Amino acid sequence: MTVPAPLFAAQILTLFPEMFPGPVGASLAGKALADGLWQLDILNIRDFTTDKHRTVDDTPYGGGAGMVMRPDIVAAALRGAEKTLGRAKRRIYLSPRGRVLNQKLVEELVAAQSVLLLCGRYEGVDQRVLDAEELEEVSLGDFVLAGGEVAAMVLMEACVRLLPGAIGNSETHAEESFSDGLLEYPHYTRPPEWEGRKVPDVLTSGHHAMVNEWRRAEAEKITEIRRPDLWKAYLAQKKGK
Repeated sequence: MTVPAPLFAAQILTLFPEMFPGPVGASLAGKALADGLWQLDILNIRDFTTDKHRTVDDTPYGGGAGMVMRPDIVAAALRGAEKTLGRAKRRIYLSPRGRVLNQKLVEELVAAQSVLLLCGRYEGVDQRVLDAEELEEVSLGDFVLAGGEVAAMVLMEACVRLLPGAIGNSETHAEESFSDGLLEYPHYTRPPEWEGRKVPDVLTSGHHAMVNEWRRAEAEKITEIRRPDLWKAYLAQKKGK
């Protein structure tokens, strides 16, 4: 029997391969990995060094604190990944100065079907190899992590959950935050009353049109209050229709 090809493949270049698969090896993402819906390949950047100490970094030109990952070592790892695994459609260096990861970018990466994620450490990677290899830079937000590994896991989980069959109900994607430019509406479940707080009556009315109207109104209210930037974009989109 022919085994179907995975719907998504991730290549990880890291100095800490033992960190993977981490969270993406558990729960629904882990089940999807075990089921072959997606593929994960981990390469240790130190395997591409040439000295007995397996050195990957050096002091920065111009002075300053910290160390910088060497371009020759990183390039060897990138080219080694391409030779053994094939060239990924999107090749990304996880960096706080990159394009901020959002749902639109996640959808782009899923559509590309393959992504390479370079996890930096220390003060970062020599700019020359980023330029020579034409890597995209992607950030989780306006903060700094110790390295790119955790960011890589976040990006992979966001991608994997969009794969057909990775989560139970395909309608979930259409209703969650950012799918229509809004934050998601509040959720409630049993019991109907908890510590004096009741589930909104409309949700137990059985009137689906009213439920949908309430959810849309709540999503709009929450977005306007918590994310004025998204609210502004949402209004502009509605105006343009």
